[in-house]
Amino acid sequence: MSDEKAQTPPDRLSVNHRSPHFAQDALERGIGIRFKDRVRTDVEEYCISEGWIRVQAGKTMDRKGQPLTLKLNGPVEAWFEDLGDEPPVAKKD
Repeated sequence: MSDEKAQTPPDRLSVNHRSPHFAQDALERGIGIRFKDRVRTDVEEYCISEGWIRVQAGKTMDRKGQPLTLKLNGPVEAWFEDLGDEPPVAKKD
């Protein structure tokens, strides 16, 4: 078991339970996201290796009742918030 792997969040994660990238156990720990050197709290989904995040587009919903999202490109960093002040950060090398 890799201790470093358990200390960093997955490469891709979504808060939507219908997504194949949904991981309840990771979300329960709390994920911090830094996008373009700014900490974001409104992220619906992220991918570190591809360098993008999805954020909700206001209160607009699609025809199935799901929130519409915007895909923003740029450098993404993620960490588990339950590890204290200096947690290991997952980012693209």
